[in-house]
Amino acid sequence: MKGRVLIVAGSDSGGGAGIQADIKAVTMMGGYAATAIAALTAQDTTAVHDVFPIAPDFVARQMAVVLDDIGADAIKIGMLATVPIIEAVAGVIEDKAAQVPLVVDPVMVATSGGRLLADDAIEALTDRLIARATLVTPNIPEAEALTGLSIDGDEGMAQAGQKILDHGPKAVLVKGGHLGGDKLVDLLVTPDGVTRFEGKKLPSTNTHGTGCTLASAVATGLAQGMTLVDAVARARTYVFEAIRLAPGFGRGHGPLNHVDPVLGSGVTKAL
Repeated sequence: MKGRVLIVAGSDSGGGAGIQADIKAVTMMGGYAATAIAALTAQDTTAVHDVFPIAPDFVARQMAVVLDDIGADAIKIGMLATVPIIEAVAGVIEDKAAQVPLVVDPVMVATSGGRLLADDAIEALTDRLIARATLVTPNIPEAEALTGLSIDGDEGMAQAGQKILDHGPKAVLVKGGHLGGDKLVDLLVTPDGVTRFEGKKLPSTNTHGTGCTLASAVATGLAQGMTLVDAVARARTYVFEAIRLAPGFGRGHGPLNHVDPVLGSGVTKAL
């Protein structure tokens, strides 16, 4: 087991996304997952039925005790829900983990359509966490919300990535899964240029938790000392296989299969 990842995110009672997906992904990538739960959700494959934010001081307390005792080789940020929680999380990172690689998945809306971030929290997320991130991993709707741009292809993805990069993060992975076509294109935008990742898009509704899983898999790679490009490449392979082998649970957007891609395919060769 190599690579300690502290995950700060919301819980998904359905088990497909959030903290549950994060723990599975980090574990299956060979890392050690610790957590600070920022919100509880009553959630299944069809909808987010309710959200209960955790008290900001207690979110910070969870982070602080883990960092003081176990430590972290990377931190992954997911659903934070409110401005006070964002401020509390940023404060702990600044105080105790300023040099630790930080992966921010700017979770705003669940795959099922449920709102997971307060309308007034985007600016706080940008200024307090995205600005200091090693990597930000927005999908198309999130990139549009962060930039005000309308994205309809590679060029728009690159422009959005650059605009987010201007806020201060070291890199932005703009995920193109929401675009049409039979190819899945993700762009890694850094000050040095753009790296294009292209693969086959699977015709599947079993995509609940893909963003959480990808970001946590990348964070594990960084915690294990991989380069950013290699960490992204391995994570994309893992998520592709997790979708392909999905169990088909639920009546809506089903969860991924986090286990079999590693135990039953060649993903382990990259560990």
